[in-house]
Amino acid sequence: MDLSTNYLGLALKNPLIPSASPLSKSVATARELEDNGASAIIMWSLFEEAVTAESESMVRFLHHQETGFGEAEAGFLPAFDDFQNGLDLYLDNVRRLKESLGIPVIASLNGVTPSGWIRTAKDLEQAGADALELNVYYIAADINNSGAQVEERYLSVLRELRGQVALPINMKLSPAFSSLGYTVQQMAAAGANGVALFNRFYQPDIDITALRLHPRLQPSTSADALLAMRWIAILYGRIDGLSLGATGGVHTPADAIKLLLAGADVVHLCSSLLARGPKHLATILTGVTDWMGEQGFESVADFRGRVSALTIPNPAEFERANYMNTLDSYSAGAGVMI
Repeated sequence: MDLSTNYLGLALKNPLIPSASPLSKSVATARELEDNGASAIIMWSLFEEAVTAESESMVRFLHHQETGFGEAEAGFLPAFDDFQNGLDLYLDNVRRLKESLGIPVIASLNGVTPSGWIRTAKDLEQAGADALELNVYYIAADINNSGAQVEERYLSVLRELRGQVALPINMKLSPAFSSLGYTVQQMAAAGANGVALFNRFYQPDIDITALRLHPRLQPSTSADALLAMRWIAILYGRIDGLSLGATGGVHTPADAIKLLLAGADVVHLCSSLLARGPKHLATILTGVTDWMGEQGFESVADFRGRVSALTIPNPAEFERANYMNTLDSYSAGAGVMI
């Protein structure tokens, strides 16, 4: 049974990849993920705000102190290189994962501006990262910004990153674009090697007792994968050389199979692994393999994209026809008059 696939130009043994999460912070846990079938691993995200804040704080500490003894400052202040910051720790983790694992290690950058922090990509490349995932986690809350301006923000950060490294770049996108297909085409033209659909914007909650916001992490469910399934099916085969990754809502073998049938090159897993541990990855992989045997497929390539917009008799089922068919097929509960 050939489970191999290609993602971002990387030859992978199967299509299952643990996505960015705290699981990658431990080399031991990363090894366990590999032992249970992970074909690559995406590291936890390095945030723009953290990199920028640490750099600014260090500059203030080392170069803007009023000691009162100007002639002694050069010898009094410690050297910048004497301090290990969050970036140093992240780079060290890249190196340790590369030394310990036999699978590709994909670094993750999370930010919203094309500024100096993106130059850390060079350090990640030198540390041994096999690819970079760029997560532009941006809420378009400024009502004066047009959709075109929002899209340009993504493209500007991508172009800046592309100018820094030769590594494959994956763009992790949200579904909040007015014309997702066009935006993905633009990103491919700007140098993206792949896209991951979809990032979920975590929603703040309101504490009605304290009358204030508080963060709430809501794990994904299998239903969340359906949005990615639709768009991967629409994009499959339409942009040459662009890898398609599905992320969000993969909890069962059936979830992974549906996304591969739609045309995904790989499937990312997060919430299910955080809830059930690394061994759940082996459960999903076994389920996919068993299904392939039942269906008579000898490789992932045999069925990838078999239920995409390019292959089904009526592609409109991925668009408005599905909406109408779903409403028409609804049956109300007993005693409910419609």
